[in-house]
Amino acid sequence: MAAVRPRDEVPEEYTWDLESIYASDEEWETGFEEAEATIAELTAYEGQTTTNASTLLAVLETYEDLMRQVSTVHAYARMRRDENTAADRYQGYTTRAEGLFSQAQSAASFIDPEIQATSWGAIEELLAEDEDLAIYEHYLEDIHRLKDHTRSAEIESILADLGEVLSTGQDVYTMLTNADMTFPTVEDPDGEPVEITLANFVELQKERDRGFRQHVYESFYDQWGEVRNAVGTAYRNSVKADVKLARIRGYDTAREAALDGPNIPTEVYDTLVETVWDNLELVHRHADLKRRALGVDELAMWDLYMPITRSESPTVSYETATDHVVAAVAPLGEEYQSQVADGIESRWIDVYETPNKRSGAYSGGTYDTQPFILMNYQETVSSMYTLAHELGHSLHSELTSEAQPYVYSHYEIFVAEVASMVNESLLTAHLLDTVEDERFQRHVLNEYLERFRSTLYRQAMFADFEHRAHRRVEEGKAITANALDELYHELKADLYEPAAVDDRISREWMRIPHFYRAFYVYQYCTGLAASVALASDILEEGEPAVDRYRTFLRSGSRQYPLELLEDAGVDMRSPAPIESALEVYDEYLDRMESLL
Repeated sequence: MAAVRPRDEVPEEYTWDLESIYASDEEWETGFEEAEATIAELTAYEGQTTTNASTLLAVLETYEDLMRQVSTVHAYARMRRDENTAADRYQGYTTRAEGLFSQAQSAASFIDPEIQATSWGAIEELLAEDEDLAIYEHYLEDIHRLKDHTRSAEIESILADLGEVLSTGQDVYTMLTNADMTFPTVEDPDGEPVEITLANFVELQKERDRGFRQHVYESFYDQWGEVRNAVGTAYRNSVKADVKLARIRGYDTAREAALDGPNIPTEVYDTLVETVWDNLELVHRHADLKRRALGVDELAMWDLYMPITRSESPTVSYETATDHVVAAVAPLGEEYQSQVADGIESRWIDVYETPNKRSGAYSGGTYDTQPFILMNYQETVSSMYTLAHELGHSLHSELTSEAQPYVYSHYEIFVAEVASMVNESLLTAHLLDTVEDERFQRHVLNEYLERFRSTLYRQAMFADFEHRAHRRVEEGKAITANALDELYHELKADLYEPAAVDDRISREWMRIPHFYRAFYVYQYCTGLAASVALASDILEEGEPAVDRYRTFLRSGSRQYPLELLEDAGVDMRSPAPIESALEVYDEYLDRMESLL
């Protein structure tokens, strides 16, 4: 496990190049002021959006300029904060940037209602008058699609102004978990002190000493018990905000509102959850295989992350991981492979964990910047997969930005997880084909199986949990910490029926930050299912499948997500891709069992 070093001791090549956005904080201030000026410029058009073709074009272009400026200002502030969540300056910058974003949304709130107040026939006439408007046709059609759920310009402005307030639950949770909470220091099996952190908890749950794992598990979740009321209140307020906003916009449920943006029918969500829950025998088989590999009578919750390889995970240096990832994406073509390698060399990635750094990993950046990746690399096979995953996101963003105008550069999360998980599938195939060490192969198989367990099954359980939590509020029922514990425990017990599901695991919902972005996690599941199908086509068909996939990566939001995937060769309206992914899971369980 990589040692946690102070940030100023990490070599520059292992840190992201935020100076490529703004060379100094003073430049950020200038960018902030320029965005404020553009806000004033945009508000001057209120009441005139569809007066004529030239005015419509000016409004859309000014709005684009504004959002490009604001997104860059916000990205820099957020990433500086994430380097050190305890730094007051960048907490302040992030707060100011979020306020600027709310101001921009408020200033632009007149645009959609004015477009929707104009008949589609009249919009088509404006499109015909100015050829520069042609690229906005799909964008304008989508605005009209949401006409029934868009309120008056006055109400939209109020909702935009309330953006900062409505995100309070998430903001409180982020500061509580990343800056204020501390976890106990425990002795490892060698007698050395180890501080439990959000970033290393899962890795500590992979230690061979079962007593140590149990001690870490109990210490970690006991600490969550100390803040359960604060976290419960934060999540309750987040859910209530989701429900109230949905009702204001005329939706029956918060889930319907969340899925309508990317035009995903709720049946896709239901099909996913139902198909996964109908196939629990596979994850039960995985759990039992893990139990037998560990040589225990009953699998405990502190055993879930243990590999079933019967050996310590091989150490994978960051340099080795980058070599494997670059080699693994070769089937996607020389250009794609070269861009991955260049990104690694160009300081896209903030590699190692440092004190107060935001936990986890993500891919960020904006249309006008290079991609950026936050990592907390731990020199494990799992971290190598996370690297491949985030590079998939970053290349998707890079290729979309190269091919699409700004208006179509923000692809939906529903398709974003496809790009990241295709990389994971290609990495698995590459490692199993090229690394002869059977111990390493067993760990690769274990990692890929864990992707199915933790992504397809666990995230489907998360999706079911947040749907039920929101339904409780929609039905007027209480959503207390106790109620959330009970709901989570029930789902966890179904998912791991053969295991011992203790009371502490009921608090696991408290450590899941994705719940503050409602109805987000189900897309990990649909992304995995689609990616397994696409990766299989790429490896079996070759160039025709690669061409379809590269077109998909460059398409941004030119079409709706389901249409983009259908053109790439996958129909997510059907349970077939999910069932196909489950068949692959079954096959890899067979392969692992034979190796053991």
